[in-house]
Amino acid sequence: MEFGVCYFPTDYGMGPDALAAAAEERGFEALLFSEHTHIPASRQSSYPLGGDLPKMYVHTYDPFVACTAAAAATTTLKIGTGICLVVQRDPITTAKEVASVDRLSGGRFLFGVGAGWNREEMINHGTDPRTRMALMRERVEAMRELWTAEDSEYHGKFVDFDPVWSYPKPLQSPLPVLVGGMGPTVEDRVLAFGDGWMAECVTPEEVDVFAARVDKLQQRAADAGRARVPISLFDASTEDGMPERYAAAGVDRCLFQLPDGDASEVTRELDRLAHQIESAR
Repeated sequence: MEFGVCYFPTDYGMGPDALAAAAEERGFEALLFSEHTHIPASRQSSYPLGGDLPKMYVHTYDPFVACTAAAAATTTLKIGTGICLVVQRDPITTAKEVASVDRLSGGRFLFGVGAGWNREEMINHGTDPRTRMALMRERVEAMRELWTAEDSEYHGKFVDFDPVWSYPKPLQSPLPVLVGGMGPTVEDRVLAFGDGWMAECVTPEEVDVFAARVDKLQQRAADAGRARVPISLFDASTEDGMPERYAAAGVDRCLFQLPDGDASEVTRELDRLAHQIESAR
C-alpha cells in the first residue's frame, strides 16, 4: 500500500512547492492537485457533497503550474492531477503540458482525469454535458497518440486532426492515466482508455460493496487479457484501521485530502497523517 495526499492548490493556502517538500520529507509517495478553471456565478449545479461550495473551488491555481512548482521542490515524490478536467481542455495543448511536466519531473507524473460535475463550467468551455464521457475518451486517446507517435493523428467524432509533430514526449511509457469517478459505468472507461482507476470517497460502510466492484473490474481485465488494474483511492477515510481494510479491498494507493489552510494547518495534518499510517506501512 502506498500513501499520498490530495490538495486544492489555492492562492491563499500553503504553496505547492512547500507542500510537496513537506510531503516528501514525511514519506508520502504522491501529491495530486485538483482542478477547476473557474466556477460560474450562477451556481446552478449543486455541490455534490451538499451545502455551500467551499472557497477552495474558486481559488485554485492551474494544476500543471502547481505540479511544476512541486516537482522542482522534490526528487522522489510523484506529482499529478486529481483530477484534470480534460473535457474542458484542448487535447493538443494538454498533451504538451502533461509531457512537459513528466519530463521536467524525471518521469514522476500521474495523470488523473475526469469529466467533472459542474455543467455550467463545461458549457463555458463549449462542452455539451450530455456527451462529456465520449469526449473524455476521445481526448485521452488523442493525447496518447500525441505522446507516442512520430506522426500523430486522430480522427474521432469530437477530436479530429491530421498528422502532426508534437514534442516533448513523456519519459514514462506508458504515462499512467488514472480514470476518476464512482458512477455505474466508470469501470467501462477504466478498461477502455485508462491505466488505473481513481475511485473516491469510499466510506467505512461502503468498503465491502467497493471490494466487490474491484473484484469484478479485475476479472474483466483478466478476461480481456490485461494485467491487474492499479487502484488509487481519492479522499480516503482516515479512521483507524481503514488502510488495512482498503488494502484488503484491492486498493494500492490511499490519497488523503488535506485542508485548504495555511502552512501551519496543512503541516499539522501532514504530521497527523504520517503518524497514523506508520503502522500500516
